[in-house]
Amino acid sequence: MLKECAQHGYFRAEACPVCGQPGRFLMNDRELDHLGRVLTGILRHFPDRYGLTMDPQGWIPLPSIVRAISQRHPAYHWLRVQHLVAIVETDAKGRYEVRDDRVRATYGHTVEVALDLPTENIPEHLYFPVTPEEATIVLEVGLKPSDRKRVHLSKTADDARAAGAVRTPEPVILEVDTRRARDGGLVIMRAGKTVYLVDQVPAEYLSRHEAPAPAKADDTA
Repeated sequence: MLKECAQHGYFRAEACPVCGQPGRFLMNDRELDHLGRVLTGILRHFPDRYGLTMDPQGWIPLPSIVRAISQRHPAYHWLRVQHLVAIVETDAKGRYEVRDDRVRATYGHTVEVALDLPTENIPEHLYFPVTPEEATIVLEVGLKPSDRKRVHLSKTADDARAAGAVRTPEPVILEVDTRRARDGGLVIMRAGKTVYLVDQVPAEYLSRHEAPAPAKADDTA
């Protein structure tokens, strides 16, 4: 459920997580899920399907998206710009960015965009999940985009493991030495809260991530 607290802004819960007030209702879970999928589709994959034009950096005016969705889905005749802003601001993964009256996806594109995302404060290591069958090949030839325009790296090994679990129950986690990669000329951009983008990663910057061994129990107690 998506609501708005007069003091603390938008939230996805029955009550404001800050003050506990019930807040003003904006949309139910079904509407939130569907509109989130529609917004993601427009901003990442098929703006033309809704008669929309994306600028080179991936931006689309919010009022244009509201009109397009309302026309294609009459059940959302109540949709306003604030509803889309609320979806963006409460998205846990930081998949979108709003600037002035425009919105864009920060990663996941299958359409060509020239993203101008931040390139500072990049962690010294980032991570990528592969299947056990892919691991040896990728470590030899490097990482390249498949179904997306860029390689999507994860902030932590756990983030990568969660992303990889969609494809295989036991993903192999590869570690990217981003310090060496950036020294070598690679441009790494900070996209969502846990996602970083790069055009490709040569094999020389990749290694297999070894999870730390679990701590031994103290037998002296």
